[in-house]
Amino acid sequence: MITAANWHVVLVQFVADALFKTLLAVPLIGGVFLVVLLVGGDPSDLLMLPVADILPTMAAALLAQPFALAAFLTAVLLVLFGGSLLMFAVKGGTVTVLVDAERIAGAIERPPLRLPAFKRASVFSLERFTGGSARLFTRYVRLGIGLMLLYALSTIASLALALGPGAGEDWRLIAALGSAGLVVGITLLNFIYLLFQVVIATDDCAVSTAARRVLHLLRRQLLNVGTIFLATLVLVLLATAASILATTALGLIAFVPLVGLAALPLQLIAWLVRGVVFQYIGLTALVAYARVYRGSREPALSATPLAFEAVSPERSRVAH
Repeated sequence: MITAANWHVVLVQFVADALFKTLLAVPLIGGVFLVVLLVGGDPSDLLMLPVADILPTMAAALLAQPFALAAFLTAVLLVLFGGSLLMFAVKGGTVTVLVDAERIAGAIERPPLRLPAFKRASVFSLERFTGGSARLFTRYVRLGIGLMLLYALSTIASLALALGPGAGEDWRLIAALGSAGLVVGITLLNFIYLLFQVVIATDDCAVSTAARRVLHLLRRQLLNVGTIFLATLVLVLLATAASILATTALGLIAFVPLVGLAALPLQLIAWLVRGVVFQYIGLTALVAYARVYRGSREPALSATPLAFEAVSPERSRVAH
């Protein structure tokens, strides 16, 4: 309900994420044309290859030309760095708005839900968003750099496990296990990363201080936090399955004469809905973590797992 009341940040996150992915695709498509210029041929021939074959083909051609490889990597890293800075700025504003909304809304999950309570939870404003972005930007950049380094180390460890000398004849099984471990590891890293963002925004503290408070939160509220994590994971898996089914169904419609003309706008609508729904699920989990963290710091809020004591209007006005 708090995320829905601040629907503006859901759209902002969706637009920023889509922009980042679009920008990242630019040097990749440029790499395709660069490879075509190096080896000759038609760009469509390379793009028609399966996705699993495009990257090895590009890598083989670029490795033979060190200068072209350096230019390609520079372009990718430049876009990745600039896009990451954009995402850190947007995330700072988003987390600030939602953390403030959770604090101001009070026990909105307690029925009956009335319109004034829902309106009270809507705190989005351009000033609050930009102020949060400016206030948290530097700390979120440090946190994001640490996350990317952990991503790189996890990927290198997975590749070393799959391609190392100990792989032998069972390299396919080892590669599958390494990929599964990489997915699990990245999921857990994103979970811890989200907790860091919540703690930094709530307490306005440094990254080192947030590390101690995240550990304290996990020790005291592991059941609540773990329940939210599992519920979010299930929702994401269900949304992914629904997205795959919708994409398959639209792909079948595209082969129907005349009716197939409606497939493109339907696919665009499905992409928009999918992106907004995934952002909504992620930001709802963020609000839930913020509620649990505030409950761990304010004992009056934490009564039973995933349920918090209602705050009377008088105490709420005094607290605010």
